Amino acid sequence: MKHAEHGKIIGLSIAKAIDSAEASCSKAGIRLTEKRKNVLKTLLASDTALSAYDIVDEYRAEFQDSIPVMSVYRMLEVLAHENLVHKLASVNKYVACAHISCDHNHEIPQFLICDQCETVREIGVRKDIIESLQDSVSNSGFMLTSQQMELHGRCSDCQQAVEST
Repeated sequence: MKHAEHGKIIGLSIAKAIDSAEASCSKAGIRLTEKRKNVLKTLLASDTALSAYDIVDEYRAEFQDSIPVMSVYRMLEVLAHENLVHKLASVNKYVACAHISCDHNHEIPQFLICDQCETVREIGVRKDIIESLQDSVSNSGFMLTSQQMELHGRCSDCQQAVEST
């Protein structure tokens, strides 16, 4: 597994993220089972978004245990509901929230997806910008069902690789 680009979450930071996730789930009355925890660890350790099938493969390699893909989908649903992971609808993949261990309010999460190396970076957009966008959308007679934006492009590493060739 590669290190997480979107949050630079490695080693002890994964343990801290899991501790925060357990506290968050406990507060919400949700059990963070061992398998849910391992799915979250798999996402925390990856530098790219993972599909449920990718998670099954990584899970088997990392934890020497098989897990059905439908179980992974159910676990991801629980983790997403608790804002511990985000689903990237445009690529049908998942990333761990880069702010699991933070204890302060954040801006609205948005995602920068590199079309070349597939890294994902989570950024925050100020709430007033999102509200302005919602107003513009609403004024056009359209109802927004999600505030999440997924912006596709090329990360700085891939841009540099292209420029140096």
